[in-house]
Formats: sequence, C-alpha cells, structure tokens
Amino acid sequence: MLGFVGLSLMLFAVAVAWVAAHLSAMFGEAEEPARTPWAMVDELINGQYKWPGRGTTYTAISITVVALLLASFVAVKYMRRERIPIDRAARFMAKRKDLKSMTTEGVRGIAGRLGLGVEAPPGVYLGKAVRYEDDLWGSWEDMHVDIWGPRTGKTATRAIPNIVAAPGAVVVTSNKRDVVDATRGIRETKGKVWVFDPQGQANEDPSWYWDPMTYIGESIVRAMKITGRFSSVNRPAHARSDAYFEPAAEDLIANLLLAASIGGHPITQVYTWLTRPNDDTPERILRAAGHIPSAEAVESIITSPDRQRAGVYGTATQIMSFLIAPAVTEWVTPGKNPGRPTFDYLEFVRGTDTIYLLSEETNKAAAPLILALTAALAEAAENEAIKNPGGRLPVPLLFVLDEAANVCPWTALPDKYSHFGSRGIVMMTILQSWAQGAKAWGDIGMQKLWGAANVRVYGGGVVDTKFLGDLSKASGLFEPRTVSMTYKFGDKRGISRGSRPEPVLNEADLSAMPRGRAFVQFSGTPPVLIKTVPWWRGPHAKAIKESIARYDPGAKKVKK
Repeated sequence: MLGFVGLSLMLFAVAVAWVAAHLSAMFGEAEEPARTPWAMVDELINGQYKWPGRGTTYTAISITVVALLLASFVAVKYMRRERIPIDRAARFMAKRKDLKSMTTEGVRGIAGRLGLGVEAPPGVYLGKAVRYEDDLWGSWEDMHVDIWGPRTGKTATRAIPNIVAAPGAVVVTSNKRDVVDATRGIRETKGKVWVFDPQGQANEDPSWYWDPMTYIGESIVRAMKITGRFSSVNRPAHARSDAYFEPAAEDLIANLLLAASIGGHPITQVYTWLTRPNDDTPERILRAAGHIPSAEAVESIITSPDRQRAGVYGTATQIMSFLIAPAVTEWVTPGKNPGRPTFDYLEFVRGTDTIYLLSEETNKAAAPLILALTAALAEAAENEAIKNPGGRLPVPLLFVLDEAANVCPWTALPDKYSHFGSRGIVMMTILQSWAQGAKAWGDIGMQKLWGAANVRVYGGGVVDTKFLGDLSKASGLFEPRTVSMTYKFGDKRGISRGSRPEPVLNEADLSAMPRGRAFVQFSGTPPVLIKTVPWWRGPHAKAIKESIARYDPGAKKVKK
C-alpha cells in the first residue's frame, strides 16, 4: 500500500513539473519541453533539456492549487457526513481488515461457494460501517439476533429491506400489518403470497387454510411435538408446571390429535372430545388403527377416578382453548367453504412463496397456531435440505421472526438455532429487549440464542443496565490521555501526563444510541458501529412505495 502511494506521488510530481515547464515556455521564458513528462525527465537526465528558472515557481503554484482543490473536496465531503457524537467511538472498534469477510465482496464469495448466482443478493443486509462507509452483510450461512427498543427503526432498516430482497421463500411473523403492506407487492412478483391473519391484524379474509392434521399424519411423535408447542405459548419459561396434570394433559392432547388425524377429523374435534371426558371414540379410532399404546393411554384417563379425570381434561381444555374462537379456527379447518385452497407447508419450502403470520401482541389466541406453523415450516425446510447436496437448501429460506417472543415463542429455537444456518435456513429473530427473550426462553435459553447467532445487532432504545453493561464490555477499551497541572509555593507549576483505560462505549452511550446507528457483533471479530439504511434509501424504494400505496388503507385514504 505504501509503495503504491509513493509511486502515485512520484508520478504526480513529474506531471506537475511537466505542466510547469510548459507554462514557462508559454510565457517565452524557456524552450518547449518534450511532448511527454517521461521524455522530459529523460532529456533532463541526459542534459538535453535545461530546467527553466521559473519552472520551480510554477511547480509550487500548481501543487498549491491542486492541494487546495483536494482539501476543499475533503472538507465538503466531511461536512456532508452526519456528525453524531457516538461516531467518535468507531475508530476504536473493528478495523477494515476485521470486516473483510462481511463486506459485499466477502459475502459474495461465500454466496458463490454456496452456488448462488450474482443476480441474488450476497447476503442479509445490515448497513454501512460508520468509519469506512463499506456495506456490511451477514452471509447466507449466518444467523441473526436483533434487540431493538420500540420505535427505533427495526422494521424499516432490517425487516423490510431483507424481506423484499430475499432470493427464496420467506416466513415472516409480526404483530402489525406494516411489514405486510410494504413488502407484499414485491414478493408477489417472486411467488404466491399467503397472509395468515386469524385476529384481523391486516383485515385479511380467510381465503385459504392450513390443516395442522397434515403435519401430524399418523405420527405420535409429531402429535407430541405440536402439543408441546401449543402448551408452551401461555406458559412463561420460568413458570413451574404441575408435576402430574400438565404432562398428563399434554399426553392426552397428543393422543387425541393423533386420533383426529387418523379419523379424518379437523383439529376442532379435539376440543369437542375434551368437553366429553367419557367419550371413548378417540380410543376406538386409535385401537382400530393399531396405535395400541395411545389407545390404552386414552382409556386409562377416561376410566380414572372422577377428580383425576376432571383435572387432566380440565388442564387439556385450557391448553386447547384457542380452538373456541371461530375467527381463529376458520384458518385451520375447511369450515363453511371447504373449496378454499389449502396451504402445503411441504411444497412451500421448495419454492419462492412468502407467508406472513400475524398475531396480536397481548391477546395470544392465535399464537399457538402461528408457533405450530412456523415450527412445521422450519422442520420441513430442514428435512428438505438434507435431501440436497451438502445438506443445504439450494436457495436460502429466510425467517424474519419479528416480535418472536410474543408471536412465536418456540421453546426449541435456542437449541436448533446454529444448526439451521448449516442447512440454508437463515433466521433473524427480532426482540424488544433481553428481558423479553428471557421471559420466552428463560435466562439460559436467551443466552444460548444470543450465543448461537453469528450476527448480533443492538439498535438502541434499551435501558437494561445488565445487557448494556455486557455490550459495553464487548466494545473494548481505549486509553484517553490526561494532563493535570499543579501549582506549588513560589508559583511553580507541575505538569503530569497519564492515561487510564475506559470503555469505548459505556452504558449511557449505548442507552442513548441515536436512530440511524446500530452496534453489531460478528462472531470472531471486534464489534462495529454501523449506519442503518432505511428502505426508502435502498434499491427497492420505488417498488416498496408502490406496495404501500396499493395495500395500506391509510396510504389509500391519504392519496384520495
């Protein structure tokens, strides 16, 4: 690098000297120099050309003019940069060489190795490095965990840009319709769009449905998995469960789900059976199908003492209470319009469709089904990946799990997180705080999720001192120089200089992180401060605006 700079300066000096010699000749003070700078140098060396007396003056003037122009250019560029106090920390954080594999060129190389063409985005976009202005990305092997406080720009800078750019299928969870309205128009050009909206967050009609029985089939293992997902939604990770009734209730539900699936019944039949503790229909279906252990388990509960049976059935009824809402169940049963198309989750993971799974933040009536469908899609993608060379999906499948702790608190997520990346299943889990994640997965589970992510992003708006303290430690230390002066008798002064290590970013800096900045930790590299890029400054701005104008009722009203 230094050699290149030296050569450039030498060439610049020769060119300026040649111009100065021409100026001297132009004003009649010297002979005309050779036609090229290099020929002039050769003639000077061989004594064939005499350097003009005023050539040195003209050279100095030329260099001064060029230097002033360069200084003006640099000054204008500096003045145009956003001057935010926190940016001063960037020079003590990751160096350019640390970020090489996260730049466009770096992730493009990884994408090429994975078989993705240049027409696909190189990875999952993050923003620009504050210090170097380089675009930074997560590769198609990386997993993301984001923590952004309310109203800090996570949807505009993280969710929307990456949803519209994704080359393959996309799964989105959210509790608001804004992400649907902004991205739906673009995603429709890549495949079919499915909006699962049991609570009317986007005013979507149930024009299709997903039958959970297609996931269960005749597998008691899958029936147990989906039961665990239903059960976990309304039970905080720290909560203690009843040592007998909850496990017994979950076993009962799993066996009833299996019976309903084998018998060709909709999922709502399970709730009906739970309201009839003496109904032995599910036991007979299971026995006839050869699922003897499940049949015996159901029979043992039905024939148990009244109080015991009531406790098990009562607990099971509470777990499955989301099935009492017709507005919810019409999204998972044929209902009054059995001719509606059904959602094939197995086919979805092979294509480029998009599904949005919407639920209210506080009313979790739809959350059990959203969790069940999200997990079924991830499991299907994993199984599909195994069939392909290298055990990866040929085109990455992106999960954007916005409000994951509320909408999709999948208990197994922390354990499976790092494994998904090796399968071409890229997940971006977005939370509002560390505490929100700890409530869903427990302290250990949240630590495991954070540690399993290759890309960890903090976008500001958090006041949790423990979390901010950990980020502050990760930001590293620097040693600002200090100067102190002391006055003694006789007007003599003493000056001492020193330094002491301080955090690059302290808790106050991180808590006050301004909108438009984010703190990013890549695995194995020092943290970097980035400028986030909202969708309206990105390459898809026009198409996103058109999608909003088409689907957002508020935008249509304003337009009129």
